[in-house]
Amino acid sequence: MPHPKLCIEHANMAEIIELLHRQPALFIAAAILFGLLIGSFLNVVIYRLPKMMEREWHRNCAELRNEEVADSTPYNLVVPRSACPSCGHSIRAWENIPVLSYLALKGKCSSCKARITPRYPLVEAATGLVAGLIAWHFGFGITALAAMLFAFCLIALTFIDADTHLLPDDITLPLMWLGLLLNIGGTFTDLQSAVIGAMAGYLTLWSVYWLFKLVTGKEGMGYGDFKLLAAIGAWFGWQLLPAVLLLASLIGSIIGIGLIVLARHGRNVPIPFGPYLALGGIAALFWGPQMINLYLPG
Repeated sequence: MPHPKLCIEHANMAEIIELLHRQPALFIAAAILFGLLIGSFLNVVIYRLPKMMEREWHRNCAELRNEEVADSTPYNLVVPRSACPSCGHSIRAWENIPVLSYLALKGKCSSCKARITPRYPLVEAATGLVAGLIAWHFGFGITALAAMLFAFCLIALTFIDADTHLLPDDITLPLMWLGLLLNIGGTFTDLQSAVIGAMAGYLTLWSVYWLFKLVTGKEGMGYGDFKLLAAIGAWFGWQLLPAVLLLASLIGSIIGIGLIVLARHGRNVPIPFGPYLALGGIAALFWGPQMINLYLPG
């Protein structure tokens, strides 16, 4: 016989799900709040994941040289606690409320008064906004939850690539496999289109990479870009890849030219392509069918 407490909890959860299903405005509000909280976590991922990768590379190199690891203290997405990079002040719970804490602290550390980058609340706000838009666009259900996860991954990848020119396998590869898994049931496209999309996404940029390298002797992009486009193809199918690439290239060209002309960005200084692929992926999420109809009518 089921435990009475478990029955009550199950009934309460069922009531909450039914309420969110019947009240779209409530679901959108809950999604925005959820997105704000996830945005706070994404700030941790954006800052720490590249450092975790670097520590792993140093550890592997030390093992190959039969040397002791210089720093073996635990460092991951949970440990150590978040702290001010200037003075080491541990961030307290009330100082970690998305957006509101930044406004309350006036963008400064409560201990040393060092400036806090405004990117933290911007990431939180953007994540909350995107989550709300997804809830409004898809309505309550597994599709909306999957779409939020897709968007959260793209937000993290965008800022990691902008900072480090890296697109971690720890995000791109699970994202690709999850897209294939979801499309077994046709969540966003049929499975055949998803499988072809993953292969075509990777091979398209892989081919561009090698062609550019053969012609110029330089590397025009990284392997992370191949994997990110493969993930987008796995989520939405091969049909959307031309539109995603065209949109990403167009936005990248406009911003690149703007940086060169207005910000005196050196022509030989590489510009990460991942953020523009991510924008193309977000566009595919919201307007995929309309984008396909531009060149595959009917």
